Amino acid sequence: MRPVDIEALTVPGTPALRGDLLLTAVSRPDLKTNSHRGGLREVDLGGGGEGPWTHGTKDSAPAISPDGRWVAFLRAGEGAGRQAKPQVHVIAAAGGDAKRITDLPLGAGVPVWAPDSRRIAFVARVPEQGRYGTENADGETPEPGEEAPRHITNLFYRVDDTGFLNDRPQRLFVVDAVAALDEAAPADLAPLTDDRADVEHPSWTVDGESVLIVAPRGWAVEDTVRSDVYAVPAGGGEPRLLVRTQGTAAKPVSAPDGSILFYGTEFPGAEEIARNTGLWHAPWPAGDEPSSARRLTDVETVDCDNAAGPPVVLGDEALVVVRTRGAAELRAVPLEGELSELKSLRYLAGERAAVKSFVVDGTRIAAVIGTPESSGDVVLLSGGESRVLTDYSKALRDTGIRPLEELDATAPDGYPAHGWIVRPEGEGPHPVVLMIHGGPFAPYEWKVFDEAQVLADAGYAVILGNPRGSAGYGESHGRSIVHGLGTVDADDLLALLDEALKQSDLDGDRVGVMGGSYGGFMTSWLAAHHGGRFRAAWSERAVNAWDSFVGSSDIGWFFADGYVGEDPEEQRKRSPLTYAGKIDIPFMVAHSEQDWRCPLEQAQRMYVALRRNGVAAEFLLFPGEGHELTRSGQPRHRVQRFDAVLEWWGRHL
Repeated sequence: MRPVDIEALTVPGTPALRGDLLLTAVSRPDLKTNSHRGGLREVDLGGGGEGPWTHGTKDSAPAISPDGRWVAFLRAGEGAGRQAKPQVHVIAAAGGDAKRITDLPLGAGVPVWAPDSRRIAFVARVPEQGRYGTENADGETPEPGEEAPRHITNLFYRVDDTGFLNDRPQRLFVVDAVAALDEAAPADLAPLTDDRADVEHPSWTVDGESVLIVAPRGWAVEDTVRSDVYAVPAGGGEPRLLVRTQGTAAKPVSAPDGSILFYGTEFPGAEEIARNTGLWHAPWPAGDEPSSARRLTDVETVDCDNAAGPPVVLGDEALVVVRTRGAAELRAVPLEGELSELKSLRYLAGERAAVKSFVVDGTRIAAVIGTPESSGDVVLLSGGESRVLTDYSKALRDTGIRPLEELDATAPDGYPAHGWIVRPEGEGPHPVVLMIHGGPFAPYEWKVFDEAQVLADAGYAVILGNPRGSAGYGESHGRSIVHGLGTVDADDLLALLDEALKQSDLDGDRVGVMGGSYGGFMTSWLAAHHGGRFRAAWSERAVNAWDSFVGSSDIGWFFADGYVGEDPEEQRKRSPLTYAGKIDIPFMVAHSEQDWRCPLEQAQRMYVALRRNGVAAEFLLFPGEGHELTRSGQPRHRVQRFDAVLEWWGRHL
């Protein structure tokens, strides 16, 4: 895979399935337009392939009404400004022209059908008057730099790749979609929630009377990362607190009996990071007080991936995706159980693969599954059989995909470390790049990873590891580096590297290290403490200094306390910048100008320190990008970054 081959990374989104209609939205980078293009595709349930179902180039998020008559989806236009924002459209499932039913200044969120197949719930950001291209009280539309000052009174006031929050709160809407089809133009919609708190993850109750949402604890009256489950009357009215969680809530759904299922984390005391996400169940409150929830999955062994979609009730079980040892598996959780361990959960799909999303219709399941040979395909699970219905990665495979070779090692303290080698073609000896993921509570997975593939195509053997601190190996594995960054996680990574270098076709004299975010932190850390192991380092969007990260990052105010603590001396001890004087290998600092997760000053401080110390340091800075450059940044920037990576390693390895 060459840098320009990112255009072959066609990724399907969450599928929609009802009767004979199976839809998904696809997206791929397009270098010509420097954007991500795609549309809705219909997948033949009989295995006859797939084809376009709509003709918009930025259509996404299909949802089929319960009665199967209608399809709602999001469509964004071309260009900039209001016309480029995604709006809810509706089209007959039998075909025809799509009708736009929303016209909101900043666009609409994913549509969710009510049980009556008429109404649609969604969330959308609503700007203050005179901001983000809207008129002020004088009828003027100020330029961004001319807007009034923002008055901020809370800590959670901005998010990377989203922007400022308080002046455009995310609010709940309900629209009568069927009635809107008869209107000449989209009607003005009034939000059902106020502007004090961002709400998310709407879903309908089984009776269609209310919409379940997640909102910050106490409706955001205090600075908190904790959240609860609320119900908002679909016809308007005050939100009702249904479940006060023991930490956070996500993706609540109404079970057939009216009870509530949701994903949740549990925070003992102030420990608010590196916690496994579990599946929880709560009855609908009988009185005015919220219900107590019961955790259905084991705290240690089960980590639900809520990004794969809400839990789905199927008989006496709920289907969820669980992260485990680099896989993301579709599993079934007994609804009558409590603290069920992973080994007891019925397996459906995803062994040595990654289930990215799924949907259920009756007893059939359509899932998007990535594998070591695929970035994601639609798979139908029915009658105990599994059938791959699409081949979106054919063009990617044609570029030459190198396999994932499992790698096991033992750290100095006897702890098992797990990872992979992506080996280039040829006999070697090959130069080696140790690549470190972000998070740290995240995993590399059993699926195609473009960064490793590009390096392998260029002749480098890539070592991927999930050291202690990663997700999917038990909560204790993830929490083992809390107040201990740069200790056992570094041991695990070096153990994997040592194990890989035992192989004769890997060149132990030509080794580099690279990573982004936490991986950038660890790259800087290893360069300072184990620099003799490496020829050069590439540290990207890194945390280098915890003292300034606390006050400058969008999550710094709780993340740094959780992983490092409040003691300034401990923050200094755990900061790679403190040890910049020990780094003497060529060092690339790569960053994005609009990164709010690991702000630009983190890169600037490290770069300046290295240059002042006489290190051969360089600085690669991407304009207009945030923390997610390598995953969802502008396609041309992604290619330019790859070109720079290959030039760097070509020079030093």
